[in-house]
Amino acid sequence: MKHIYTSVDIGTDTTKVIVTELYRGKLNLLAASSTKSRGIKKGLITDVNEASLSLKKAITEVEEMLGFRIKKVLVNVPSYFSEFSKVEGEIKIDSSDSIINGNHISRVLENALKSTSFAKEIVSIIPIDFSVDGQTGIRDPKGLMGDVLRVRAVVSLVPKKNIYSVVSLIDSIGLEVIDISLSGIGDINAFKNKEIDSKLGAIVNIGYETTNVSIYNKGIIIKNSIIGMGGKNIDNDLSYMYKISLEEANKIKEKFAYAHKKYANKVEFYNISDTERINQFEVTDVVMSRIEEILSLAKKEINLLANRKMDYIIVTGGVSNIEGFSSIAEDVLGKEVKIGNVNIIGIRNNKYSSAIGNVVYYINHLKLLGVDDSMVDDSLSSGRIFNVTDESMLGKVFGYFFGDTNEEEI
Repeated sequence: MKHIYTSVDIGTDTTKVIVTELYRGKLNLLAASSTKSRGIKKGLITDVNEASLSLKKAITEVEEMLGFRIKKVLVNVPSYFSEFSKVEGEIKIDSSDSIINGNHISRVLENALKSTSFAKEIVSIIPIDFSVDGQTGIRDPKGLMGDVLRVRAVVSLVPKKNIYSVVSLIDSIGLEVIDISLSGIGDINAFKNKEIDSKLGAIVNIGYETTNVSIYNKGIIIKNSIIGMGGKNIDNDLSYMYKISLEEANKIKEKFAYAHKKYANKVEFYNISDTERINQFEVTDVVMSRIEEILSLAKKEINLLANRKMDYIIVTGGVSNIEGFSSIAEDVLGKEVKIGNVNIIGIRNNKYSSAIGNVVYYINHLKLLGVDDSMVDDSLSSGRIFNVTDESMLGKVFGYFFGDTNEEEI
């Protein structure tokens, strides 16, 4: 069975779709599309008809590359008013051999969720660690013998409308949502390594109209905030300064300007008309000023959320691809800052970090539960398919994480 997964990230500026294959433990890109978004404002869907056209175009593009239809997807939902709650669960191992399997892990996670009532809808449950008969700090208990299995986990929650608006959009073009996530969860999974797993840090994702700031403890998201400023503010500045369209301003930002003045050349020019041209150094000064403001706001937000020094700060999002960005990021955020580096063959653009990370997050959960699954075979759908007619999303959340599992790992 081919292990193929499709991830959708619906942004204000662009709608991204990636299709990947897990082969011999490595994630490979099969197809990717990025189309201009319509009907989206600051990450929220304002016009379903317009947004569905953008999404359908992106899906069609990857289908033409692949030669087969996409039917199931993973998708980000807006992070507005997100909350993160620590939960604990415990079950007795009832199998005759006392060996823990994926079904036991599903049950203990379900028990942890049922132990607490939530005012918002569940997006994910991320295990911190497991314990077996008092032995603590276990990351994956499958195969161990014991009588009692316990889990500590973090549940991410958002208002119901955050989920239903996106699921309704996906449903409107005939696709099934297999799993949902937040951009902050996707980002950490795109860049996670053993070092991050033991530290406190932050990821700043600079989007088009908003910037997402997430705090992580040992690789698990614990807090999130959204700043109402992003790459569009840079475009607006350039458009106003040089009396050009936003489209032209965006092109100048991405293709001509630098993020830091020390790299700009005073004798390099960009022709905006037959009679007018603009200086690279002056353009970069405008771009740098706005990036500095965005990063300064992000720094302030990190301090408010954590009130502690970060062991690491990662900056991602499309703006972080601008040449010289690492220098301005270091000036504002300090020596510990790193620019995200999407590490998948075929994609070298940080605007895809959330979409890629959501695939990694999904695969890791499948592996933890001992589930072997692909998104291109209708007969192997262990996903938690959302139905917009369901009375309660919370009531259906167990379809994927806590449905029947098998013990064959990916």
